[in-house]
Amino acid sequence: MMPLMLADTGEVNIIKKVGGSPEVKKHLENLGFVAGGEVSVISRIGGNVIVNVKGARIAISEEMSRRIMV
Repeated sequence: MMPLMLADTGEVNIIKKVGGSPEVKKHLENLGFVAGGEVSVISRIGGNVIVNVKGARIAISEEMSRRIMV
Protein backbone atom coordinates (compact mmCIF):
# COMPACT_ATOMS: atom_id res chain seq x y z
CA MET A 1 0.00 0.00 0.00
CA MET A 2 1.24 3.50 -0.87
CA PRO A 3 -0.22 7.02 -1.06
CA LEU A 4 -1.78 7.98 -4.39
CA MET A 5 0.86 10.75 -4.62
CA LEU A 6 3.53 8.09 -5.27
CA ALA A 7 1.58 6.18 -7.94
CA ASP A 8 2.95 6.16 -11.49
CA THR A 9 1.29 8.40 -14.05
CA GLY A 10 -1.13 6.53 -16.29
CA GLU A 11 -1.22 3.40 -14.14
CA VAL A 12 -4.64 2.18 -12.96
CA ASN A 13 -4.72 1.59 -9.20
CA ILE A 14 -7.33 0.21 -6.82
CA ILE A 15 -8.13 2.40 -3.81
CA LYS A 16 -7.41 0.40 -0.64
CA LYS A 17 -8.18 3.00 2.05
CA VAL A 18 -9.10 6.65 2.47
CA GLY A 19 -7.71 8.34 5.57
CA GLY A 20 -8.10 11.66 7.32
CA SER A 21 -10.72 13.24 9.52
CA PRO A 22 -14.37 12.27 9.04
CA GLU A 23 -14.95 15.51 7.10
CA VAL A 24 -12.02 14.82 4.74
CA LYS A 25 -13.13 11.22 4.22
CA LYS A 26 -16.67 12.36 3.38
CA HIS A 27 -15.37 15.00 0.96
CA LEU A 28 -13.17 12.48 -0.86
CA GLU A 29 -16.00 9.94 -0.89
CA ASN A 30 -18.27 12.52 -2.50
CA LEU A 31 -15.64 13.03 -5.21
CA GLY A 32 -15.64 9.28 -5.93
CA PHE A 33 -12.65 8.10 -3.90
CA VAL A 34 -14.05 4.96 -2.27
CA ALA A 35 -12.29 1.74 -1.26
CA GLY A 36 -12.34 -0.74 -4.12
CA GLY A 37 -12.67 1.96 -6.79
CA GLU A 38 -10.22 2.49 -9.62
CA VAL A 39 -8.12 5.63 -9.87
CA SER A 40 -5.29 6.70 -12.15
CA VAL A 41 -2.94 9.68 -11.98
CA ILE A 42 -3.09 11.76 -15.16
CA SER A 43 -0.54 14.44 -14.24
CA ARG A 44 1.03 16.47 -11.48
CA ILE A 45 0.94 20.25 -11.79
CA GLY A 46 2.26 22.72 -9.23
CA GLY A 47 1.63 20.59 -6.16
CA ASN A 48 -1.75 19.37 -7.38
CA VAL A 49 -2.53 15.93 -8.73
CA ILE A 50 -4.97 15.42 -11.58
CA VAL A 51 -6.61 12.01 -11.41
CA ASN A 52 -9.23 10.06 -13.29
CA VAL A 53 -11.80 8.51 -10.96
CA LYS A 54 -15.16 7.09 -12.07
CA GLY A 55 -14.70 8.55 -15.55
CA ALA A 56 -14.12 12.11 -14.31
CA ARG A 57 -10.94 14.15 -14.13
CA ILE A 58 -10.46 15.70 -10.71
CA ALA A 59 -7.68 17.90 -9.37
CA ILE A 60 -6.79 17.32 -5.73
CA SER A 61 -4.05 18.80 -3.59
CA GLU A 62 -0.88 16.88 -2.82
CA GLU A 63 -1.99 16.77 0.83
CA MET A 64 -5.30 15.09 -0.12
CA SER A 65 -3.54 12.63 -2.42
CA ARG A 66 -1.41 11.47 0.50
CA ARG A 67 -4.59 10.37 2.36
CA ILE A 68 -5.70 8.05 -0.46
CA MET A 69 -3.93 4.70 -0.22
CA VAL A 70 -3.64 2.47 -3.29
